[in-house]
Amino acid sequence: MTDVAETPPALDALDDHGRRVLFTEARTANTWASTPVTDEQLTAIWELAKWAPTSANTQPLRVLYVRPGEGRDRLLKHMADGNKAKTESAPAVAVLAADTRFHETIPTVFPIRPEMKDAFDASSERREKHADFNSALQAGYFILAVRAVGLAAGPMTGFDKAGVDAEFFPEGNLRSILVVNIGYPGENAWFGRLPRLPHEDVISWA
Repeated sequence: MTDVAETPPALDALDDHGRRVLFTEARTANTWASTPVTDEQLTAIWELAKWAPTSANTQPLRVLYVRPGEGRDRLLKHMADGNKAKTESAPAVAVLAADTRFHETIPTVFPIRPEMKDAFDASSERREKHADFNSALQAGYFILAVRAVGLAAGPMTGFDKAGVDAEFFPEGNLRSILVVNIGYPGENAWFGRLPRLPHEDVISWA
């Protein structure tokens, strides 16, 4: 009997508009309109980002949303001078952090291998490396999810991480990795488009 090749399942692809929204035309915003961002929009960001892959589905990223007011004032004192004004004016700000105790949820999120919790519990070095790498992956997904719900993102690493951690995460298990301003772009929101590396400088074949 002749083997008949199975037709692979068809996967949807983003159209040109979707690619522009997420990648080719998306920009980092540096000024913000006063238009509010709703709690429902902020919730929708995570409802998209959570589906993207992490190692063993461990999902170590944690998100703290900071609205204008007392919480924003506490955050601003830890931002680099060049980031303070735009962080102060953004309708919403997300502090993204890696949870170094992520392994405690492994029996729930990876029930096929619950014993992995014990392996991570035995090695803080392994646990922290895992949390750092996978939370960085999730931070990228988070930025794309911001764009996918129709908002602009302004990610920043210019802040005092130790200060933010002491201010907002005194328990010690969360370590901040990125601050992301979120909202609708304001006047002159975009800097000039910077070049990207060409195909021949990045891709090789084996």
